[in-house]
Amino acid sequence: MSPHDDHEPRHDSAHRGAPGYGHDHATMDWDAMSAHLEREAEVHRPAYEQAAAWIADRFQEPRGVRRVLDLGSGPGVITCLLAEAFPDAEVVAVDGTPALLERTRARAERAGLGDRVRTHEAELADGLGALGEADIVWAANTLHHVGDQRAALADFARLLRPGGLVALIEGGLPPRRLPRDIGIGRPGLEARIEAVTSDWFATMRAELPGVKQEVEDWSALLAAAGLTPAGTRSFLLDLAAPLTGEAREQVVDTFARQRDKLADGLTADDITTLDRLLDPADPAGLRQRPDVFLLTARTVHVARRD
Repeated sequence: MSPHDDHEPRHDSAHRGAPGYGHDHATMDWDAMSAHLEREAEVHRPAYEQAAAWIADRFQEPRGVRRVLDLGSGPGVITCLLAEAFPDAEVVAVDGTPALLERTRARAERAGLGDRVRTHEAELADGLGALGEADIVWAANTLHHVGDQRAALADFARLLRPGGLVALIEGGLPPRRLPRDIGIGRPGLEARIEAVTSDWFATMRAELPGVKQEVEDWSALLAAAGLTPAGTRSFLLDLAAPLTGEAREQVVDTFARQRDKLADGLTADDITTLDRLLDPADPAGLRQRPDVFLLTARTVHVARRD
């Protein structure tokens, strides 16, 4: 996840300190959080499916992929997607939150994948040594939650079997869900939310334990970890207006979380606009307006162990 992103999650460790997620795991409502993370991952599933297929094409024999590590797996939506994309592989969901790993196990059983999906409780900064080797290390929007990203990538590289790949999902394009001028408030609301989120991201990074500043040239950092960069590609999610079902609910949920967590950085006028957008009875609100869409992109960087 880059500074411009909304820190939704994704299927990953977005719950760790991202806007709308808080820091206190002891008081977190994990049922509500898991539902949000699952819906978000399902909405973005088409982009992740394309990414997994592209990664499979990096292998001469995709069915030779025997083990995949999903680092920062959250509730397991993408873990199960990876198990479907690599049908001969054991896929290990790695996350620091037991409640999310429980959701992963339940999802895998419902999908008939329980014999190949495993879970492992660990944090990325210090819990990877016991994971064993893998053909693919998938890390989606998790690395930026680790203070020393260079050291973490070196740890990822050590997990790979010869010929294996790290698939690092970081960056992309900022999500857009509304026209620039929505007819209420000052035009450009999402651009201003993006700017406040960027400031939040910089503060979050600065406060991480053992933080080290890095130029976010991911291919160069992967090469510094001893890997050979093998390609970068972005995958577009383009859901046209009017959104329906889970996608619209995910947009509403995201704006609500941004309203709560970014309020101190927004103007009173923007807060008023957000309140109207979140009002289910307002014709200009997100639940009723016909011009709500979802457009974003995920960027995947892959590198191989020779």
